[in-house]
Amino acid sequence: MTAKSAAAAARSTVYGYPRQGRGRELKKAIEGYWKGRVDADVLRATATELRRANWRQLTAAGIHEVPTGDFSYYDHVLDTSVMVGAIPARHRAAVELDALDGYFAMARGTQDVAPLEMTKWFDTNYHYLVPELGPDTVFTTDSTKQVAELREALALGLTARPVLVGPVTYLLLAKPAPGVPADFDPLTLLDRLLPVYAEVLADLRAAGAEWAQLDEPALVQDRTPAELNAAARAYRDLGGATDRPKLLVASYFDRLGDALPVLAKAPVEGLALDFTESAAANLDALASVGGLPGKRLVAGVVNGRNVWVNDLTKSLAALGTLLGLADRVDVAASCSLLHVPLDAAAERDIEPQILRWLAFARQKTSEIVTLAKGLAQGTDTIAAELAANRADLASRAGSSLTRDPAVRARAAAVTDADARRAQPYAERTVAQRGHLGLPSLPTTTIGSFPQTAELRTARADLRARRIDTAGYEERIRAEIQEVIAFQEKTGLDVLVHGEPERNDMVQYFAEQLTGYLATQHGWVQSYGTRYVRPPILAGDISRPEPMTVRWTTYAQSLTSRPVKGMLTGPVTMLAWSFVRDDQPLGDTARQVALALRDEVDDLEAAGTSVVQVDEPALRETLPLRAADRAAYLAWATEAFRLTTAGVRPDTQIHTHMCYAEFGDIVQAIDDLDADVISLEAARSHMQVARELAGHGYPREAGPGVYDIHSPRVPSVAEAAALLRKGLEAIPAERLWVNPDCGLKTRGWPETRASLENLVAAARTVRTELAGS
Repeated sequence: MTAKSAAAAARSTVYGYPRQGRGRELKKAIEGYWKGRVDADVLRATATELRRANWRQLTAAGIHEVPTGDFSYYDHVLDTSVMVGAIPARHRAAVELDALDGYFAMARGTQDVAPLEMTKWFDTNYHYLVPELGPDTVFTTDSTKQVAELREALALGLTARPVLVGPVTYLLLAKPAPGVPADFDPLTLLDRLLPVYAEVLADLRAAGAEWAQLDEPALVQDRTPAELNAAARAYRDLGGATDRPKLLVASYFDRLGDALPVLAKAPVEGLALDFTESAAANLDALASVGGLPGKRLVAGVVNGRNVWVNDLTKSLAALGTLLGLADRVDVAASCSLLHVPLDAAAERDIEPQILRWLAFARQKTSEIVTLAKGLAQGTDTIAAELAANRADLASRAGSSLTRDPAVRARAAAVTDADARRAQPYAERTVAQRGHLGLPSLPTTTIGSFPQTAELRTARADLRARRIDTAGYEERIRAEIQEVIAFQEKTGLDVLVHGEPERNDMVQYFAEQLTGYLATQHGWVQSYGTRYVRPPILAGDISRPEPMTVRWTTYAQSLTSRPVKGMLTGPVTMLAWSFVRDDQPLGDTARQVALALRDEVDDLEAAGTSVVQVDEPALRETLPLRAADRAAYLAWATEAFRLTTAGVRPDTQIHTHMCYAEFGDIVQAIDDLDADVISLEAARSHMQVARELAGHGYPREAGPGVYDIHSPRVPSVAEAAALLRKGLEAIPAERLWVNPDCGLKTRGWPETRASLENLVAAARTVRTELAGS
C-alpha cells in the first residue's frame, strides 16, 4: 500500500477506557456487594451498563474500533489469571463455590486465606495482582469473560477488538508461588501457556472477533536474549495458528528497543507502538528495521498518561513520517486511557483559561479522532481544530500562572550542602535514642487512621456550607483525641494524629501549595475500588504558610509519647499528580522539596521530634530502561535529602514505601539517608528485609507485618512469625514493627484488632529476645 492509501485508510481506536463511570458507579456497586447491600445480579447489571456507556461514548466521538475485555471488577491481570486457570490452590475451593466471591477473595483475601500480592503496574500508580506460578501449575482455558464482553459490543453493532494481557508479559509479571523456590522462572511455563492462549483466541474468533490485541508492555524493559527468544517463539506459535483473529501486539510506556525487530518479524498482522516523547526512539527504530510492510501500525501519538492537550500539529507530523512504514497507519493514545480521569468538561472550579490546557479521557478521544481525520482526509478538514489547538498551547506557554521568579531564584541557589545532613547516621542515631527513649522493636503506624463515613460527611458538609469551619475543626479535634487515646491504650510507642483532616496524601498538600490545581471529578483507579484524584501541577511551587503544624502540635499536646509529623515526599507529590511537561522533572522536584523543607523545619521548631516524609512512588517512577535510571535517581534522592537535611541530629527522619519491587532501588533507599524506613512486606513474606540485608543497609527499618489492603485481621502468632522472619535479616536494635501502609481504607473494628495484635506480637518477640 502506498503512503497515500495508508493515510486514506487511517482509523481511530483506543486500548482501554476508565472503568468507574462518571459517578464512580462501579466502586459503589462493588463495595455495596461486599457489604451485602447489592446482590450479584445488580452488580453485573451495573457493570454491563458502564461498559455500554463507554462504548457509546467512544463511538459517538468517532472512534472506529472499540476495545473489549479492558473492563474489570478489580484488575485486568487478575482477570488474565482467571482466563488461564492460574488460581492459587488456597483459593480454588472458593472459586469453585462461587466464581465472583472467589475472584474477590483472591484480590482482597479473607480472614482465613491470604490474597495475592499486589504491586505497581510498570511505572504507573495502578496496582495489579501478581500471578503465583510454579513448576506444577496447570493452565486451563476460561474465556467466558472475554467472549461475553466481545459479544456485548458486537450485539450493539460496533466494531470491537478484544484486548488481552500478552502471554510473555503475563509470565514476566508473575512470581513463584508460596513454597516454590525463589529462583523458579515463570517464563519456563511459556510452552504450557501458549496452547491456552491459542484456545482463547479461537474462542474469540468464533465469537466474531476480526482482530485481537495482545498487550506486551514488559518488552519495553531491558530483556535478556532468552526473554526475547521467548517472545519470538510465542508469536511464532500464536501467529502460526489458523483458527484465530488477526493479531495486534501492543507495547507502551517506553521504547521497544531490541524487542522491536523480534515483533516486526513475527507472523502477526499488526503492531501498536508508543510514539510519545518517552518512546520517540520507536520511530527511528521502526524505520531502521524496514517498517512493517503488509502490516497494520497503530500509532500511539496522544499521551495516555498525562492531562495536557496534545500538540496536534506535532503529532500529525509524526504520523506523516510513519506513512510508508506500514500497510495501514491508525491513530491511538499511547496506552490505555485507564490512567487519566474521565472528562475535563465536568470540572467547574478550574478557570476556563486553564481548562483549555487540559485533556482527560474524553478530550483525548476527540484528539485521536481529529488526528485520524486529518491523516485520512487532509489537514484542511481539521483546520479549525488545529487553530484552536495552537491557541490553547500558546495560552499555556505564555501564562504567568506557570512562572514565579522568586521560586526559580531559590531553586537555582541550592548547593550540594543543602541536601546533606550535618552529621552522619552513626552520630544521629545515638542522639535520637537518647532523646526519644524508645524500647527495642518500637511500634508505630504509617500515618493515616480510618477515614470514617462521619469524617467524609463532615468534609462534605463543610464544602456545602452546612457546617462552618469551627464546627468542622471541632470534629477533627475529637477524632484526633480518639486516635491518640486508642494508640496510648494499645501501647504503640510512636504515635500519629491519624490525618482526619486529609482527603488524600497528595491532594491535601497540593491544595495548600501554589502551582497546583485540584479537580472535583478527576478520579483515577489506583487498585480495586480505590480511586484517587491526582492534582494537576501546572506552575511553580511554593508554600505560603504551614500546612500540618497545627494539627500535629495539637496531637502532641495530648500525649507524652512522640507524635510523628506526616508529609508526602517530593517524588510522590510528582508521581501521584499530573505534572507539567514543559520543564525537566528534576527542576519541578526541587521546587516541591524546598516547599516541603520549610514545613519540616517548622514542625521541628514546634517540638516535633519525629518527621516522616513518605516516598512510596520512588520505585514506581523508576524508568523502565536501566540506561535512564541513574539520572532519575540522582534528582529523586537529592529532592528527598533537600526536604529533610535541615533538621537537628536528634530529630528522627522516617520515610515509607509500599507495593513495589524494591530490589532495584536498595542503593537509592540508602542514598535517601533517612534514619528509619518502613516498607510493605507482609504479602511478600519479608522479601524486602532480605534485600536490605543483602545490600548491607545500615539504618533502621520496619518491614510491615500487617497487610492493610485486606480486611483480614492478622493474628498475634502470624504477626510474630513475620517479625521473627524480619529478625533473620535485620538486627533487633534496628528493627521497627508497623503495618504495611496507612489505615485510611480500613474500618475501625479491624484496625483496633489488628494493631492490638501487632503490639502483642512485638511484646512477645521482645520477651523472647530478652530470654535468649
